[in-house]
Amino acid sequence: MESFSLILAIVVVTALAFDFTNGFHDTANAMATTISTGALKPKVAVAMSAVLNLVGAFLSVEVANTISKGLVDESGIRPEVIFAALVGAILWNLLTWLVGLPSSSSHALMGGLIGATVASAGFGAVHGDVLVTKVLLPAIAAPLVAGVAAMFATRLSYRLGRNTDGKASEKGYRAGQIASAGLVSLAHGTNDAQKTMGIITLALVAGGAVSPDSDPPLWVILSAGLAIAMGTYLGGWRIIRTMGKGLTDLQPQQGFAAQTSAATVILASSHLGFSLSTTHSVSGSVMGAGLGRKGGVVRWSTATRMFVAWGLTLPAAALVAALAEWVCGFGDWGTALVAVFLVASSAAIWKISRREVVDHTNVNEHDEAPDKEPSGVVTQAMAAVTPPPAGIVTDDLSATIPAPAPTDPAAPAAPPAATTV
Repeated sequence: MESFSLILAIVVVTALAFDFTNGFHDTANAMATTISTGALKPKVAVAMSAVLNLVGAFLSVEVANTISKGLVDESGIRPEVIFAALVGAILWNLLTWLVGLPSSSSHALMGGLIGATVASAGFGAVHGDVLVTKVLLPAIAAPLVAGVAAMFATRLSYRLGRNTDGKASEKGYRAGQIASAGLVSLAHGTNDAQKTMGIITLALVAGGAVSPDSDPPLWVILSAGLAIAMGTYLGGWRIIRTMGKGLTDLQPQQGFAAQTSAATVILASSHLGFSLSTTHSVSGSVMGAGLGRKGGVVRWSTATRMFVAWGLTLPAAALVAALAEWVCGFGDWGTALVAVFLVASSAAIWKISRREVVDHTNVNEHDEAPDKEPSGVVTQAMAAVTPPPAGIVTDDLSATIPAPAPTDPAAPAAPPAATTV
């Protein structure tokens, strides 16, 4: 290394913080269906996903090279631009995590990088052809391809299992879910961890620490892999709840079909160097699996909220990053102000999230609803057919119904009370 300035160190730390949020934000991509169908316990699932994310980070650097060498012009990028891009990506990740929406960390990072670059060097510094062919087109194609594949795979699974023992078939598909979930986690590491590798490498080139056109150094690959694995182990339980139960109710056959289809699409895109959104791929495959089962449904209200979030991700992250870059342009105090804003905003979002905690103990809590005390219409219906206990005032009487006094068989009967007209 030729040099490693303070701002460059801040950028590297911030990039690893983004990688950490990417881990807990996108854990749902790999493990939501496995958790929702009961194939794995929640903590076991996220631990398995964390290990495989780390392994996947070492399998390829094609996506990292797309970001560090292809999307923007390296010559016009300063470390402050990378820092501003990461601010936009991190804040969008945290906001969508807070509301439980599975948006794309990849597109948040792309949007942040584009917005900060445009604010710094103009639109000419963004390579539009790379943006269209390796970011935007895959963003549209991935959920469609994964969804169609999952739909047909689900139908095939049910057709093949018509004449088999139901319990044995379900047990087999649960085992298949574990294997396919591992494949998605591995694919997530090969694609998403590389995005942080690419952004750190771009910062190193901008700061003069490595030569242009360099591949990510080994320490960058290792640190990015560890950061995303640590974030994955924490578990993005809010998004897991949405992906596992919010879109559709999945059976093991559907979970297996969804995860296998998504993993195939993600691994293929990683090989080709496409900066694919694993969130889009898995969401599309889950919806396809929901449509593939006879009688299955997709909750389109939830899906619509997701689609809106997907559409807002690039421009929202770009806008925040552009504003951050404008403030950073005032010098060191501007960069410090942006850093304080990032820390304060992140802390505020975390504090708000504590008002309703979602973790491994209640991520599937709505499955237990029948065991809970009924409410609303059910309670009113029960009250209508249940006689009121003695001594209780009811809505239909203006006086308390007296409780009958205990009678002694040996005692003489009491004379009837006089009636007053």
